[in-house]
Amino acid sequence: MPKRVAVGIVTSDKMAKSRRVEIPRLVKHPKYGKYLRRKTVCHVHDEQEQSSLGDTVEIAECPPRSKLKRWELVRVISKSQAVDIAAMRAAARAGGTEFNEILAGSGKTERQGTQRQGQTETQRRTETQRRTETQRRTETQRPAETEDA
Repeated sequence: MPKRVAVGIVTSDKMAKSRRVEIPRLVKHPKYGKYLRRKTVCHVHDEQEQSSLGDTVEIAECPPRSKLKRWELVRVISKSQAVDIAAMRAAARAGGTEFNEILAGSGKTERQGTQRQGQTETQRRTETQRRTETQRRTETQRPAETEDA
């Protein structure tokens, strides 16, 4: 029986020589027909520790190495493009360079660099809309209050 090969994204690299890889898939709901996002979680053996968080990797089935590990890393397909802002700030403080200079080198603006991690563009947009709506309400209420007084 041939070894199964899969492509997934590394979601945890905190263990020594081990990685947690998620393989996303779409499943059609049997009754309603809606496509649902599901994921398969595989614990992978990475001998040289060449993969890191967010990397896209190719894994192959292997004999059990531990209680959970049944896969081994074949190769890293693409490295993650995520920027660790906290590490950049610490390096800037230690090196004496300005944080904005480092951000300029990475192509990010100060505003993008300080945004919370894990927040989607839609969430940021809705927060901005809420702020502008509350500002409009307070602006429209203020003239009404002054007319009554």
